[in-house]
Amino acid sequence: MREIVLPGDLISTNPKAAGSGTYVENGKVYSKTLGILDKNENQVRVIPLKGRYTPSLNDVVVGIVREVTSSGWVVNINSPYQAFLPSQENPEVKPNKKLNDILDIGDAIIAKVQNIDPNMRITLTMKDKMCNPIRFGRIIAINPARVPRVIGKKGSMIKLLKSELSVQIVVGKNGLIWLNGDRRKVSIAEEAIYLIEQEAHTEGLTDRIGEFIRRRKSDAGIET
Repeated sequence: MREIVLPGDLISTNPKAAGSGTYVENGKVYSKTLGILDKNENQVRVIPLKGRYTPSLNDVVVGIVREVTSSGWVVNINSPYQAFLPSQENPEVKPNKKLNDILDIGDAIIAKVQNIDPNMRITLTMKDKMCNPIRFGRIIAINPARVPRVIGKKGSMIKLLKSELSVQIVVGKNGLIWLNGDRRKVSIAEEAIYLIEQEAHTEGLTDRIGEFIRRRKSDAGIET
């Protein structure tokens, strides 16, 4: 079991090692939140166990259109803050084409956080190679605080899911995840992601997820 720390817990005496989820006071590093302590030779950080999504610049998010306006789309990004996608930030916009013919209420998109103003008004863009409207596949939701665990260190967990199942996966920093591919494999990926969310605080998780996927593939008669 990895160590769970509380807000205010002393976790390092080296202020240069302070990473995400920490703060420095009087030359010492303390935990900013309830979470999992993650230490290596160069850095100490705390992975939150729970929390709501707070947008950061350049975050990739999966959002749902909630309103169409004359200048763009209001988008729900699973956050206390609404986001707006201006029409000029959507490459599909063409002259004389109605905006609700491009994206309508209830449509899903993969977008990027382009700007955050002092009042936490979020502006999105789709002018990025990984940004697209979502026309097929499946969207699932997890606690945004578990997103780093689904991705894994240096992308190890997401690479495992993709290589074992040969499915497309886009993990939004806001906890919404798009899956696409063979339905049976997508279902296994969904189960695996929920298992990662549930057991995010445990050690040896990547190996266990690999075993879980291979077992489920065997049960479903899917060739490895």
